[in-house]
Amino acid sequence: MQLASVDLNLLVALDALLAERNVSRAAERLMVGQPAMSSTLGRLRSLFNDPLLVREGRVLRATAFAESLVEPVRAVLAQIEAIVNVGTAFDPLTDHRIFSIMASDYVALVLLRPLLERLPALAPNVQIHVRPLETVPVDSVRRNQTDLLIMPRELMPSHLDLPFEELFTDRFVCVVDKDNPVVGAELDREQFSELPYLQLNQGLMTSIIETRLDELGVVRNIEMVAQSFVMAPFLLPGTRLVAIVHERFARELMSDGHFRILQPPFELATIGEGMVWAPRQTADAGHRWLRGQLAELARDI
Repeated sequence: MQLASVDLNLLVALDALLAERNVSRAAERLMVGQPAMSSTLGRLRSLFNDPLLVREGRVLRATAFAESLVEPVRAVLAQIEAIVNVGTAFDPLTDHRIFSIMASDYVALVLLRPLLERLPALAPNVQIHVRPLETVPVDSVRRNQTDLLIMPRELMPSHLDLPFEELFTDRFVCVVDKDNPVVGAELDREQFSELPYLQLNQGLMTSIIETRLDELGVVRNIEMVAQSFVMAPFLLPGTRLVAIVHERFARELMSDGHFRILQPPFELATIGEGMVWAPRQTADAGHRWLRGQLAELARDI
């Protein structure tokens, strides 16, 4: 087969189909009609002599051959995009751009929300799509599914082979309901271990807080486990629960007089949040603008 005879736009459609495993959603992703996407799927099946997606009940499953194409297709499209964008300027006041950022709800609150407040004036046509952290977040960057990953350096691979920039640091505090009858002005280690404990994880990832408490040998009387830090302000009121959260998170959401913010009765090292991106994005003007905005906001936190 000669490359000149192949419509390279088919690869864009193939990438969408393999990502969504749904013709309608793939069509929406590329802003085309469902009949057009169905026709494109037919052309792809003829091109590769493989059904690619087969119906099993109410869902479409990728064939083994289609699965083998996922990474190569994304890599090729990423390289083409990088070539096309070399030297391309980015004007935030007029250009349209969608940035996908993978981050915790904590980062979304303390860093991305201030960014969104800036966008109407600085970049009215820019959209930010925030994705929750996956079990292995860095893989999403490598697969070109995420433009930027923001997370603690401690949770990244020890031999990170991607560009990384430190953004800001934070420390941890204990929080309880203001009317908690068994907690005074201070909290000691024995009391902490006796209190019912609200364990806050980040989605499927165990919180770095829990890892550090394990390392310190801190006993917890776990009464509830939640998969989001943002749930803390809604779960603590009226209970004797104690939770550990980032200080900036507590100051943002829990300084309204309904909670007490206390120092932990043990040493918890500070945590550093940083951003990671794919090497192909380093020279991209729009991506540079985004990183610059986040770095500037991080300095003001």
